[in-house]
Amino acid sequence: MNYQVIVAGGGPVGLWLAAELRRCGITVAVIETRTERDTRSRALTVHPRTIETFASRGVHHPFITEGMPLPGGHFGALDSRLDFRRLPSPFPYTLALPQERTEALLEQQALELGATILRGHEATGLSEGPDGVRVQIQAPDGPLTMEAAYLVGCDGARSTVRGAAGIDFPGTPSTVLGWLGDVILDAPPAPGHSYFGPAGSLMAVPMPGGLHRIVGITPRDITTTRPGDLTLEELRENVITMAGTDFGMRDPVWLSRFGNATRLAAQYRNGRVFLAGDAAHQHFPAGGVGMNVGIQDAANLAWKLAATLNDWAPDTLLDTYHAERHPVGVNLTDTSRAQVVLMTAFTPEGLALRGLLSQLITTLPELNDHLAAQVSSLAVTYTPTAPADTQQLTGTRADDLALDDTSLFALLRADGYLLLDLTSSPDQPLRHLARPGLRVHTSTPHLLPAHWSGIRAALIRPDGHVAWASAEGHDTTLVNDLTAVLATTHRT
Repeated sequence: MNYQVIVAGGGPVGLWLAAELRRCGITVAVIETRTERDTRSRALTVHPRTIETFASRGVHHPFITEGMPLPGGHFGALDSRLDFRRLPSPFPYTLALPQERTEALLEQQALELGATILRGHEATGLSEGPDGVRVQIQAPDGPLTMEAAYLVGCDGARSTVRGAAGIDFPGTPSTVLGWLGDVILDAPPAPGHSYFGPAGSLMAVPMPGGLHRIVGITPRDITTTRPGDLTLEELRENVITMAGTDFGMRDPVWLSRFGNATRLAAQYRNGRVFLAGDAAHQHFPAGGVGMNVGIQDAANLAWKLAATLNDWAPDTLLDTYHAERHPVGVNLTDTSRAQVVLMTAFTPEGLALRGLLSQLITTLPELNDHLAAQVSSLAVTYTPTAPADTQQLTGTRADDLALDDTSLFALLRADGYLLLDLTSSPDQPLRHLARPGLRVHTSTPHLLPAHWSGIRAALIRPDGHVAWASAEGHDTTLVNDLTAVLATTHRT
């Protein structure tokens, strides 16, 4: 069977992409090399913007129910943690939730929406034609070929799709090795336990099932030479050196090392092939941002693929995926490198720098807010594309506005823009602008945030970013301005 989209990689990024495509009626197959989900959870953190993205489809409740809300996160493992409670979001916290559970919930959604998930299938090559892409696959019963209009590589840092598409992956090699162990602790420390000093860094994070994740770096881990596999004995020695005890460590479920190799795809798109998640960006796992940024890649790409396949988008829409998400990748890799410096600052000078930055985060709320918004992806803003658009809201993430008996997030859908009519005019001057890929909702706003003051109409993208907004007071001019904008966002 041929599909409109093939997604290589059945992790959280590929599964969210598949679910979003199905919400738009697009046929999609996910090919995944693993025959079963990996019970080891590389990611443990779901950030506020990811929860907002789930909420915009009404599927956030299971994640909130299972996850453990935490009031903040860290930047560079500084002693002063970022306070997420100050964030302008209905979800001003992170969720501690193992990736295995996040992945299971997303897989359930994708299957219920009608996505095909083919486990034990590995993409081995591709060839592109004028009307589609042919994907060579090694299946359990032998090689086969599948065809689709588009292929998306969500297949990790060693992406076969990226290599087959000829997309460069420049960057820097690993110079630091972190380590982690998911273990039982008979005498666990208090929640939030951490150490940073000349002997290294250490964090202990509670996990479901009675496990704790022990994560750290020692000065000898600043190396380009990779030693053998991490052992329980080495983990125990590292922890005792820094904490003075091993906390009753036993029964490891997972022991691993990870490096700070940092790379960014030169292109997120090459013809009919796209990259998302770790296939597009590789970095040190500082602050738990990787999976979350990847899900935002998928949120940006899915509606654009669907709009193109459903034939209401302009021809240039797919080009905006690289234009919008590649700069996010640049910021991600730069920020990750900066945090690596802080997380390996074991010298007296480095410790002094960490102390200074920790003090600034505590005493300068605006610094806390800036870093928290950056880490949580709430700060992501896309360059306006509408003609002569100077409204500061444009490109930003839309707030969850209180609207009559609903909210903005509850109104968003994957299959088109939302035109928000806030004119309070009985004539409803914008109602006639509805078309494929555009719904109009007339509402009376309640307690609008200050930066929305005076806004009479706003065009919200399926991914929750503001495409256009206006405070124009004259209805005819407002309609004319919006008509010009819609000529750039929708086919005539």
